[in-house]
Amino acid sequence: MSTKSRLLGTGAYLPERTVTNDELANWLADQGVETSSDWIVARTGIEQRHFASESETTTYMGTQAARRALEAAGVSGPSLDMIVVATSTPDQVFPSMACSIQAELGAKAAFAFDIQAVCSGFVYALTVADSMIRSGQVRNALVVGAEVFSRLLDWQDRTTCVLFGDGAGAVYLQAAEGQEAGILACSLHSDGTLGEILTAKAHFHNGKIIGDPFLRMDGQTVFKQAVTVLGNNALDTLRQAGVEPSALSLLVPHQANIRICSNCQKTGAH
Repeated sequence: MSTKSRLLGTGAYLPERTVTNDELANWLADQGVETSSDWIVARTGIEQRHFASESETTTYMGTQAARRALEAAGVSGPSLDMIVVATSTPDQVFPSMACSIQAELGAKAAFAFDIQAVCSGFVYALTVADSMIRSGQVRNALVVGAEVFSRLLDWQDRTTCVLFGDGAGAVYLQAAEGQEAGILACSLHSDGTLGEILTAKAHFHNGKIIGDPFLRMDGQTVFKQAVTVLGNNALDTLRQAGVEPSALSLLVPHQANIRICSNCQKTGAH
């Protein structure tokens, strides 16, 4: 009898501060950067974003989302076997965010580790947790995605600073035998040759931050790549699951740009 991962609880956390396009445009104008709500909406579809306060760390936001996912599932931290956190903006180099969240949840029986795969991080983390459950290594897994990208943004760079915000999400997975419901398929791909199109290169060396500390992006290349890769990867996942694109009721890409989302939807339609 095959084992699958059932998703029994979800949770999310958004910082208290909401920043509208008009508010952001006015603030950027004071910094000498010209933009407008109409410009942002026309190119991205974004109307507002959330920015974390100093007290809203990656650990804090991830813990809040995790607690809500566990509450939704009717379970508690001590019942967890595994915690995996996807983040590119940890509060420190180590210990991992997963271990920090483990401590907050009192999940002493769980092993915990982080995954760093930027926009794809949550999907990578979910796939790892699903694989661990299918293999019989764990029965109860928590997957968390948490980012504070506002602390990586160059407010003089209009091509990036209008796109990103902060927040966290979490899901609780449990092993189930003989169930039709559950995660049906996962598909992961990487291309390290494209590392320059979206990067944050700074690193620590001898007590100093070396290199550019800000997020940098080649927007046009990212757009072209995202449309092709996201669409094809979605179709590959559907093929693995034995599901036709026409059967979908909802498509949820991790993507800030509405034009990329729309083009991915068209890929499935064709």
